[in-house]
Amino acid sequence: MARLLLIETATEVCSVGIAQQGRVLSVQEEGDGVNCSAQLTLLIEACLRAADLSLRHLDAVAVSSGPGSYTSLRVGVSTAKGICYALDKPLIAVPTLQALAAGARSQWPSSAPVRWVPMLDARRQEVWLAIFDEQLQPCCPAQPLVLDEHVLERLREMAPAPPHAQWVCAGNGTRKLSSALWGGYLIQSPINACTAAFLAELAEERYQNRLFEDVAYFEPFYMKPPHITQPKAVFPPRY
Repeated sequence: MARLLLIETATEVCSVGIAQQGRVLSVQEEGDGVNCSAQLTLLIEACLRAADLSLRHLDAVAVSSGPGSYTSLRVGVSTAKGICYALDKPLIAVPTLQALAAGARSQWPSSAPVRWVPMLDARRQEVWLAIFDEQLQPCCPAQPLVLDEHVLERLREMAPAPPHAQWVCAGNGTRKLSSALWGGYLIQSPINACTAAFLAELAEERYQNRLFEDVAYFEPFYMKPPHITQPKAVFPPRY
């Protein structure tokens, strides 16, 4: 009867959950990802109180592994690794895009063939996306894509599917597409951000299959290096 701590900090929502055998017992979250480092420990404490548990009752810690925000990803992963190291618990990594796909699937039951397309906002007109089948198995790896009016054709080239398959897109990257493009086989899910609850089923599956990460060496998947600018010189150079 696995009890898992779920940590999601890859998107704009800082979210923590407790799950038991894949069923979510409690979730605590804040929508301002900017202050994730200050909120995360408090959210973990509140989530444990709501479930009437303590850290020693946990069997493992699952963390959203990216892609996503460089700073908040590091906060979430560092916190998860710290708990695992201190309590000698296994670490589980759940790909953020797969968790988003799981969330979209839970909100969009369909008997027709479906391809789940989670996408996260990147710079300019670009998104990070992946494509999953009905069983959440990857059809193509996570990769960047520039969105334009030919997005459906591009998706079909990336991951062949039945001609009548629905392409359900989720995540904040969907905001970059014109409303005129939605409809027909291209469908916009109401899911905009990932939440810890979306990790539960995938984390439980990894726990049962003993798919654990090396606590000392695990790093999140950033997809891109952080966008760091060089500071301007305050004083002119001296020669």
